[in-house]
Amino acid sequence: MVRFDAANTLEDMMTYEKPVRFTPRQLRAFTNNYSTILGSGGFGKVYLGKHLNGVPCAVKVLQRNLDRKTEEQFKAEVITVGRTYHVNLVRLYGFCYDRNESALVYEFMKNGSLDKYLFCNNNNNNQAIGSWEILYEIALGTAKGMAYLHEECRHRIIHYDIKPANILLDDNFSPKVADFGLAKLCNRDQTHVTMTGYRGTPGYSAPEFLLHNFPISYKCDVYSFGMLLFEILGRRKNTKVGDTSSLDWFPSCVWEKYEKGELEELIISCGIEEAQRERAQRLANVALWCVQDSPQVRPRMSVVVKMLEGGVEILPPPKPFGFMFSVRANAINSSMNNDSKSMTSSGEEDSNWYYKNTREAPIEFESEIQIDNGANQV
Repeated sequence: MVRFDAANTLEDMMTYEKPVRFTPRQLRAFTNNYSTILGSGGFGKVYLGKHLNGVPCAVKVLQRNLDRKTEEQFKAEVITVGRTYHVNLVRLYGFCYDRNESALVYEFMKNGSLDKYLFCNNNNNNQAIGSWEILYEIALGTAKGMAYLHEECRHRIIHYDIKPANILLDDNFSPKVADFGLAKLCNRDQTHVTMTGYRGTPGYSAPEFLLHNFPISYKCDVYSFGMLLFEILGRRKNTKVGDTSSLDWFPSCVWEKYEKGELEELIISCGIEEAQRERAQRLANVALWCVQDSPQVRPRMSVVVKMLEGGVEILPPPKPFGFMFSVRANAINSSMNNDSKSMTSSGEEDSNWYYKNTREAPIEFESEIQIDNGANQV
């Protein structure tokens, strides 16, 4: 176990590449007795902190209750997040764990979460993001972080709750995937995990979560990412209720326009500048692939990265949202069961999603990936 006193800097701690154990007294000093709340979620509140040397951090204090879920999740976060590093993942500095308090100490993201730039009408936020090109780069960076979690970690990490609120932005608006509060590990060779109970956020969760006792694969994150792409495309929430209680669901609008060959018209209506419209069409195509009903049909995140980078020509996607257009859950179940018999971690052909005879840009993660292979620190 690595421990530090107040004289140590966070930079010194990070050289150990393992989570650092702090005391409750240190955390109270970092947060000025928890005086500034940055946000809150299902597992606790997040406070602004500052180390004694001035380095900012975010302290997530977990709720304590009588069941084991919070404690198990805390340990999972420390073990998995603490020994992974990627430029598009939020870095875990350390933790606190004793009889009365459990907390996680993360790097601080100055520009907050993506949702406040997509959904807020604040002109300052809109001006901060500026060109839609920045949003496209946020989508690409997020995809790279997810590809690392799914395909580059020693143990595959399924996030289960990809959404704009869990994409944080640093000083340069580079994205970092955050909140592994719903993360669950499975071996890379294990294609599916069995779930009991609903996970994720309604509106982003994959349709297989609605099926009783159905094995869930990492492709549930791909579906959520597709829903995130729609919101980046439109700079709006996917679901709006009109004055007459009519439902305006943006993903279905995108498919309808695509099917009619009128996607560019929709992109123009979203206010996307002319120089970025080709990329916007590409993003819309990728989103439609990601939200296919069957997990097998959805591309892996490494493939999504290739598609977004523009190095391949994307094949026309099939019609998505069958579960919403008169196709009942048992039909989806049948399709998915057929997929699960043949689905393996390495058995998918990239040609399912793009033409092989086009130029391919290599996937570059833009940073050296470090995985601690040492002993568990928790």
